[in-house]
Amino acid sequence: MHVTLERFFISPGHNFFGRRSLPAGTHLTEEPATIRCRAGWGIEGDRFYGYRPDYNGQITFLSAETLAALRAHFALSTLSAGVLRRNVLLGGVDLATLIGRTFTLGGVSFAGTSEARPCHWMNHAVAPGAEEWLKGRGGLRARILTDGELALGATELTLAEKIPQPDHAARFIRERTIELRFEGGV
Repeated sequence: MHVTLERFFISPGHNFFGRRSLPAGTHLTEEPATIRCRAGWGIEGDRFYGYRPDYNGQITFLSAETLAALRAHFALSTLSAGVLRRNVLLGGVDLATLIGRTFTLGGVSFAGTSEARPCHWMNHAVAPGAEEWLKGRGGLRARILTDGELALGATELTLAEKIPQPDHAARFIRERTIELRFEGGV
């Protein structure tokens, strides 16, 4: 499927994460033309790089279509996608369809883990009511599975197999354990 990597955003520090009772941070957001993805680590130079092993938000995506609808809804035509603190502005795909899927984008593989849920800070960074409006449209959190560099512009997104989700994880583990015991004679 043809998609467009429209913008990248990285920041060396947290402006909202872990700051519920504190004022927003003042870390600037950089908008590079390329980002370096590292499997299991995150995006080089970003605040979540190496945050913890297998962190589900090593990279986050925001739909360009969601940004356009958000701007229209709140009459904020010049709102920067950077205020939403997602790493990649991606056009041409419904991000919700990538939850629970592995996919390759521009030669780098990812595991879509969950929605990037909006937090209360969106009501301050965007406009009152933005947190509620963004529920179900906040973007995608993913783990990085292979090293590689992404560059702005048109690219291909390829879907791989569906991966087990947390609500099915116990059943999956139990079934896989039974398979292994049967096959291995354990």
